[in-house]
Amino acid sequence: MMTVNEIMTELQSLGSEGIKKIFLKHGIKEPLFGVKISDLKTLQKKIKKDYQLALDLYGTGNADAMYLAGLTADDEKMTKADLQKWVEQAISNNISEYTVPWVAAGSKFGYEIALEWIENQHDYINSAGWCTLGNIAALKADHDLNIHSYRILLSRVIKTIHTSGNRVRHCMNNFVINVGSYIIPLTEEAIDAASKIGVVYVDMNGTSCKTPNAAEYITKVNKSGKLGKKKKTVKC
Repeated sequence: MMTVNEIMTELQSLGSEGIKKIFLKHGIKEPLFGVKISDLKTLQKKIKKDYQLALDLYGTGNADAMYLAGLTADDEKMTKADLQKWVEQAISNNISEYTVPWVAAGSKFGYEIALEWIENQHDYINSAGWCTLGNIAALKADHDLNIHSYRILLSRVIKTIHTSGNRVRHCMNNFVINVGSYIIPLTEEAIDAASKIGVVYVDMNGTSCKTPNAAEYITKVNKSGKLGKKKKTVKC
């Protein structure tokens, strides 16, 4: 089994200044080496799942190591305290919107803690909450979801998305897409919500990233025959 020090040495060797510049442009914060996701996935295959190692990697504060921690975490072993600690340290966009929500959604506390996070005044924690709720919609069978609660959350997005923080708007929009794409009883309501919301403006800091039109996105999913088809994992 690889140690944290061995992994950090390998991450450093895999780092690229060019990739690092791209990551910084996308809201990932120092320290980081600039390791390609494909290289992180190669390491993931070596490590597989390791609860303690993931905690230790995340604890380094290095964005590359934190992302790898999310890929290798044993989600079901994560405690609520673990998740809270992780979200509080998730100041990079890729960690707050991907890594932490992935692990939270696969844990025993995802739904409960996500509802707490969307009440948080820090945008990066708020964003993690909306992304977690969207991931849960993609992973769990409809009969295991609180459909009424998700309906209320859709109404909340309609009312608050345009006055929310920049990245929170992006995550709320993705939440609407996930609800419409994966929770069949709420598909039409999600499309209606998207229509009421209209265009969602998100400053992408000059990158080529776009915030999709939620109604159009859900409609495309429906036409492709993938509506309601749940994911085995949201990690990528």
